[in-house]
Amino acid sequence: MSIDKTMGSAAEAVADIPSGASLAVGGFGLCGNPMVLIQALLELGSDDLSIVSNNCGVDDWGLGVLLAARRIRKMTSSYVGENKEFERQFLTGELEVELTPQGTLAEKLRAGGSGVAAFFTQTGVGTQVAEGGLPRRYDGSGGIAIASPQKEVRSFDVNGTAKDFVLEESITTDFSLVHALKGDRHGNLVFAKSARNFSPLAAMAGRICIAQVEELVEPGEIDPDAVHLPGVYVSRVIEVGSDVEKRIERRTVQKVVA
Repeated sequence: MSIDKTMGSAAEAVADIPSGASLAVGGFGLCGNPMVLIQALLELGSDDLSIVSNNCGVDDWGLGVLLAARRIRKMTSSYVGENKEFERQFLTGELEVELTPQGTLAEKLRAGGSGVAAFFTQTGVGTQVAEGGLPRRYDGSGGIAIASPQKEVRSFDVNGTAKDFVLEESITTDFSLVHALKGDRHGNLVFAKSARNFSPLAAMAGRICIAQVEELVEPGEIDPDAVHLPGVYVSRVIEVGSDVEKRIERRTVQKVVA
């Protein structure tokens, strides 16, 4: 029996994402953003969303369009420095933010998708990441309404030396949205170079993963050894074409020396 996961449109693919849902979203900066799906979610109107992504795009692109429309309640991210509206909402108490070290965030998503409940890491030991007290939500008048909790720290023997590790819980979400270069009807995905970034990890963490692909091919056309993410993690696929708009945060060019 054939398992065809393709959907007719982005609107159809995201139609059951309700207000209050949690989502893991691929992308790093503006690289690999599933923009067609984000726009469809914006048009759907769902709000009070809790989103896990490395960053929140910029003011007018990426997840920034959902933020500007006040659709996001909480962001779990590792970098938030390119979005002034993000800063404003956070400091005024409109947005809850859980800052997470980048490698830890990647492993939280991977572990969640792999069925691992938690793991110990050295990252964050001796800082507020482990000790707690980092602002998650301000009260609008400069005070802290919600602070990060203290986490368990345990000592392990590493090559004959006792070292401290902090316990980090994994992340799973209701949905995940990713962009891929190529995919087949079974959901097997191939990502383009650095656009691979957080996308496979975000896809794994979502109970329902929705992938937009530039090129849709038939099952068997992708070399199994070339698959970056197997279709077992993907629930829905839409084709968006290779001319889909892709923006660059900061374009730099090398000066030509005569």
